[in-house]
Amino acid sequence: MSVIFAIDPGPVESAYCVIDRSGRPLDFDIAPNYHVGRILRATAVDRYIIEWITSYGMTPGQDVFHTCRWIGRFEQIVLNQHEGRPAELIPRREVKLHHCGNSTAKDKNVTAALVERFAPGMGNFGKGTKDEPGWFHGFKTDVWQAYALAIAALDKGRQYHDGTS
Repeated sequence: MSVIFAIDPGPVESAYCVIDRSGRPLDFDIAPNYHVGRILRATAVDRYIIEWITSYGMTPGQDVFHTCRWIGRFEQIVLNQHEGRPAELIPRREVKLHHCGNSTAKDKNVTAALVERFAPGMGNFGKGTKDEPGWFHGFKTDVWQAYALAIAALDKGRQYHDGTS
């Protein structure tokens, strides 16, 4: 069984999503980075994917630099805990291109593409209800982007080890 652990990193907290080879979400949340690190240490899967930061021509703020530090920390956890296998780094623009065919797509466009693929015709963005949970039940904000990252990696099957595409 192929299982992927994907992280949408942030400067203080990060979203993560674990999926199986069918794309079914197995675990997901938004948590403080130190907690995501603990989960990484305790979770053995087939592939680890981290969204990589790329330049868009503007001067980055402090949040970008703090996020970069956390990307490196997450990479190191994967290397140390999981047989020296490197995490795969995939730039956000690759995810947008994969799901929307456009690198300037917005998060809402990526979310819409995921709903269309995995929960077509289901209301409430495929979340369903408490009594009848849908494919995306419990998803919120950046969990969608961690899921999109995982699905792009699953579909492409390519590995990025050095932060380049």
